[in-house]
Amino acid sequence: MDKFCNVIKNAQKACENSNYEMFEHFSQVGKTSKMPNGGVKKLLDYKLSRYACYLIVQNADPRKEVVALGQT
Repeated sequence: MDKFCNVIKNAQKACENSNYEMFEHFSQVGKTSKMPNGGVKKLLDYKLSRYACYLIVQNADPRKEVVALGQT
C-alpha cells in the first residue's frame, strides 16, 4: 500500500507541475471499515478524475503488466 501512496504523491506533483489544481483531480474521500471488535477504522481513499488516473499510470512501475499496457 505504501508503494501505491508514493505513486499517488508523484502523480499529484505532476498534476501541480502541469498547472492544474490538484484537488480538482485527487479528492480525498472519507471511508470507514467496521472492525471485528465493534470499532471503526478510518481509511484513506481518493475519488480520481480521468486525468488523475492517467497520471497515476504514467508514474507507476512499468514492470507491472497492467501498468505497461496502460503506458502504451
